[in-house]
Amino acid sequence: MISENERVLLSGEKREFFVRAHDKELSTDKGIIKLSELIGMNSGDIIYTHLNKPFKVIVPRPVDYYSYAKRTGAPMPPKDIGMVIAYTGMNKKDVVLEAGTGSAVATIYFGNIAEKVVSYEKREEFSAVCKKNIEDAGLLNVEVIAGDILQAEGLYDIVHLDMQIEKEHVLHAHSLLKSGGYLSTYTPFLEQTFCVMDAAEGLFSEVVCHELIEREISRTERGTRPSTRVCHTGYITICRK
Repeated sequence: MISENERVLLSGEKREFFVRAHDKELSTDKGIIKLSELIGMNSGDIIYTHLNKPFKVIVPRPVDYYSYAKRTGAPMPPKDIGMVIAYTGMNKKDVVLEAGTGSAVATIYFGNIAEKVVSYEKREEFSAVCKKNIEDAGLLNVEVIAGDILQAEGLYDIVHLDMQIEKEHVLHAHSLLKSGGYLSTYTPFLEQTFCVMDAAEGLFSEVVCHELIEREISRTERGTRPSTRVCHTGYITICRK
């Protein structure tokens, strides 16, 4: 059941709106929707505009935050986040440390899987945005710290870095990991990837780098072919302690 102030996705009439269930109105080209009527509804219910146009009520999932949450920059795409989760084996018993929270899209995915997530974001203005996105996602097991990852202490099952990475970050991550735990890094350029791999070699028992490529399929009346969009997104390096 949807509570007051909860985020909701409205879908219909070839439109989607990412809204909040509260005492306001949403004006669309299909009519006005009283958002207060969302309170008490369930995912799958139908709400109507004043012109009697239907919209399906959907409780957002992490992928919807990738599409609609307020951004501070380009977040990791869902497939790349999935690679981190898959290759680290992230699960409900894990305590995860990450740095470079950004818009908190990856954080929201991690928070829906892990027992706890601690996230460092150096830029205070970004930290404020990601805290709001996490609050909207209803996650109580995520802590956002406006600070440098090098200040982090404790032991973690997984450390994930999506930031400008230097050798000292890799060394510090190693000191924070439990035996058998994983460091994952997301880097856009080979030079930065090599920095991670060089720092990790000899320190971690396993160091494996993956290039991330995805191709959508475009289907039209003329035929079917791969999309012409850029398919490369970055590199993920997985290191096991």
